[in-house]
Amino acid sequence: MRDGYRGVTALVTGASKGLGRAYALELARRGARVILLARSAGDLKRLAAQIREQHGGPDVEVIAADLAAADGPERILRELHDRGLTIDLLLNNAGAGSAGPFLDRPLEPQLSSVGLNVNGLLALTHAIGAELVARGRGGIINVSSTAAFQPMPYQASYAATKAFVLSFTEALAEELRGTGVHVMAAHPGAIATGFFEGTSATINPAIADAPATVAARTLDDYARRRAVSYPGRGVTRAMTWPARLLPRTVVARATGALNRRLGLHEVVDLA
Repeated sequence: MRDGYRGVTALVTGASKGLGRAYALELARRGARVILLARSAGDLKRLAAQIREQHGGPDVEVIAADLAAADGPERILRELHDRGLTIDLLLNNAGAGSAGPFLDRPLEPQLSSVGLNVNGLLALTHAIGAELVARGRGGIINVSSTAAFQPMPYQASYAATKAFVLSFTEALAEELRGTGVHVMAAHPGAIATGFFEGTSATINPAIADAPATVAARTLDDYARRRAVSYPGRGVTRAMTWPARLLPRTVVARATGALNRRLGLHEVVDLA
């Protein structure tokens, strides 16, 4: 599986930390040339230096830009064009989300997460996807979540954006079937990252997967040309099944009860 990425130029969004960082490291380990995209130039440069030191191989490109900004996608696409970079694999990993009661949480971060999780993903996919189809090869991995399969009280806007990613990716995969461009959605569960950083919400380490494990399993599934990847532990995939069988109101109440037990109905920002 590692050799399947040699000669591939992969753009990884949200690459400065967490799962995005793990994707970048794993792609480099498998021989891909990696383009790192995130807001933090310093973090990206340190990651690029680590990749060069550990793996050598094709040089690493760094693009520091805000995908959630109104002109973010346009600036990123222009930067790729100006550098003469051709993408073989677009890995739409960048994502953010809010936890807590929707009406009690600030609106702006939630609007920003919609811009990042939905608008940014759409813009890059539209432009780079068209180039891939024109060449008749390559692929797109959209990182969704097991949160996509049900409404999630106290994570309402986040789960809704991931439901969008799920539906959009499935539809796009069918549209591009037979073009030579492979489209896959990845649905990890809880991951041991700083996703809730800056708030009182936490991720239980006992049920969270390691980012490196999720990254490796995602890339294995893409190399096998699977339509969907569930790169977390088996129980995370099983937890998506009731939401497809039970009435939506029942699912929403059950998910709300679970999130209340996790304390997400009392989330506050930390000073």
